[in-house]
Amino acid sequence: MFSKKSAMLAAMAAGALALSACGGGSDDAGSGSGSGSAEESGLNLVSEGSLTVCSDIPYPPFEFEENGEYTGFDMDIMKEIASGLDLELSVQDVEFNGLQSGAVLAARQCDIGASAVTITEERKANLAFSDPYYDSLQSLLVPADSDIASIDDLAGKKVGVQQGTTGETYATENAPEAELVAFPSDAEMYAAIQAGNVDALLQDLPVNIGHTEDGSFTIAEEYPTDEQYGFIMAKEGSEALVTAVNEQLTTLRDNGKYQEIYDSYFAQ
Repeated sequence: MFSKKSAMLAAMAAGALALSACGGGSDDAGSGSGSGSAEESGLNLVSEGSLTVCSDIPYPPFEFEENGEYTGFDMDIMKEIASGLDLELSVQDVEFNGLQSGAVLAARQCDIGASAVTITEERKANLAFSDPYYDSLQSLLVPADSDIASIDDLAGKKVGVQQGTTGETYATENAPEAELVAFPSDAEMYAAIQAGNVDALLQDLPVNIGHTEDGSFTIAEEYPTDEQYGFIMAKEGSEALVTAVNEQLTTLRDNGKYQEIYDSYFAQ
């Protein structure tokens, strides 16, 4: 799920569109008038007047906490979609596996998942996807002084992957002789490579790029996988919401707001 222009992170601290004050497991931020209720909107929302979003945080640059607020590329897009639907925004931090499996959506914990989720046929069996909103690559992150130069060098090496992700699938299929170590999130993966407990990380390119900023780590290799991200909704009962989200994505592309948000996180 990368920008086909080999995404590089822009300065993430500058002026990101913050969504909600962080606290506990659920955050709310009013971006619309809040007048739209479940009945009025016809969107079958979990909570009247709010678009409830679940996300696995942190996963920069797509979702992360900064200055006590949730922000990031996905979060800023969600803020605009909620505003366009005249709804307030509520964000819940959940584990990625519960999201990509559809469990939290089926349990009516949230209306939509925004967490860099790759559209796959397997996931479509349990999820409804929006139109694609981001293209991505997989990549291999290694210490700057590592002798690992490509995926062919991973035999016998410990490779960190995030559980339930397409990065884990790619590593399983393309590095069969590596010892894969699955983590619940990028935060644990990055801590493991910093501590020397794994030799490499295989995951989405923009996330790995964020770990190269201090020069301690480098991208050994990129893997074009034709992956695209989509926002996820419940398989049943979310038809109106899927249509509404797609309409908002089209509007954001047409009015230039999508490109503005994109440019604030990714360089050419």
